[in-house]
Amino acid sequence: MSGSPDSLGRTTDEPVGVVLARLRKSKRIPGQALGERVGMSQAKISRLETGAVAAEPADVRLLAEELGLPPDEVDQLVTRAEHADNRLTDWRPAHLGLAERQRDLRQLEVSTLEHRVFQPAVVPGLLQTSEYARAVMSDLHTELDDARVADSAVAVSEAVTARMNRNQILLLPDRAFVFLITEAVLRNRIGRPAEMIAQIGRIREVAAYPNVTLRIVPDDAEWPIAPYHGFYLADDRCVLVDLFNTSMISRGRRIVRSYRRVFDAIERVATADAGPTLDRYQTHYARMLLNP
Repeated sequence: MSGSPDSLGRTTDEPVGVVLARLRKSKRIPGQALGERVGMSQAKISRLETGAVAAEPADVRLLAEELGLPPDEVDQLVTRAEHADNRLTDWRPAHLGLAERQRDLRQLEVSTLEHRVFQPAVVPGLLQTSEYARAVMSDLHTELDDARVADSAVAVSEAVTARMNRNQILLLPDRAFVFLITEAVLRNRIGRPAEMIAQIGRIREVAAYPNVTLRIVPDDAEWPIAPYHGFYLADDRCVLVDLFNTSMISRGRRIVRSYRRVFDAIERVATADAGPTLDRYQTHYARMLLNP
């Protein structure tokens, strides 16, 4: 396979959108200009390149041919697009910085009408206060100490700002949100007691929004399936799983259906009366303030 900019190059695990973006940038073609050539909007091309929407094989072929990819490699890229949805793959592996991950998540969220989030260990990103988010990301920076993941203390601040910007989507009345968290999320102390009290207050505030549903799985619940990890369902079109150093995404119908079944099963053992649980942990952290 050729090593020229017009070649697929790199690894076959590279997302199709990343390949298209690299080819376009190597030719110094603005997204808007490419869109005009192929009859697509600049916004659509951006969503294809970032993975915010599925790369349809027909669109991949049209773009790859316009970008001058050799015919056999066009076929390879189209085939990759046809099969990419059937597994969980790295999302934007070329951009693992904390701030970039937050911006990519925002692009996915703004194109989603129904949001379902399950988190067994930490407060979901859209519910986090700035101080809680800073504690989570600072810990990631300190413990992993990997420039590709956490970049620097400046990047942590940029990522916190980007995460807070994501929260604005909660105010859109045409979007629906269901958050499932375990009681352990409230018990896991991420930051000082005062920050945890503020975080519980934020959860309580957002739970009162008319387009938001919050359910908590109590400690004594019998789990229908072991809570291996958290995940985010964007409509019924894709599922996103966060890892320490990247995110995994799949748009495969079978995988998305499986995760939706898991979500529904967990939701059935969760309580919608979150107030008493929030009150209990707010009192818990208040006592820690009084008795350090």
